Amino acid sequence: MTKSNMHIVIRRYQPSDREAVETIFRDGLMEHINPAFMYAMTRPLHITVSLFFYIGAYVMSGQSVVLALVSGGAWIGFVYFCCYEFYASYIQERLNTDMKDIPGYYLSNPDNCFWVAEAEMAGRPRVLGMVAVVGKNDPGSEGEMYGELYRMTVSSTCRRSGLGLRLAKTAEDFCKERRFSKIKLSTTSPQKAGVALYFRMGFKLILVHTQFETPKWMIWMTRATILIMEKNI
Repeated sequence: MTKSNMHIVIRRYQPSDREAVETIFRDGLMEHINPAFMYAMTRPLHITVSLFFYIGAYVMSGQSVVLALVSGGAWIGFVYFCCYEFYASYIQERLNTDMKDIPGYYLSNPDNCFWVAEAEMAGRPRVLGMVAVVGKNDPGSEGEMYGELYRMTVSSTCRRSGLGLRLAKTAEDFCKERRFSKIKLSTTSPQKAGVALYFRMGFKLILVHTQFETPKWMIWMTRATILIMEKNI
């Protein structure tokens, strides 16, 4: 069955979905490690530091190519380690918080919801994506609420099929039904495909910052930033 003729149903999360949801969430974020690494290594500062390690080691070692390669390789390996830890630590934290009790966190309040996208593959139902919304009070308004988008993930087997757009629209329609004034989300700079999708949907970038829960030195190494986006609905 191809992506184009695959019948995908988007429905509310059920407890039996937990293992599949955790797997997609983990795999989806781990896929960002290599793009994040490439993003970090192509920043001007990291290019300069890389040249410093290679050239510096070459000169100081008496023109040893081997030591220059080892020195530069160690720096590059450390950048990759930071990119890995950046996402791995975030995954573990989420699996120990809201993802640990999805019914309690997302389904016990009418202003919140968690959906999964499911299709039949090889005769068995399979979860291929997910998205969640949490309703929050808008501090800048008189009693209005907005919806915040969370856990937007699509399985690698179903990319470029329009599923991401369908999930995002499901979340947006829910926010409209709840009469929220807008929908907001946070993403990271290396997640270019997701950012492009949100721009196509009419989201606007309202803030860029580096206030992660990750140690500041690791943020500096990854060169990642958080993008806050919102859309009035």
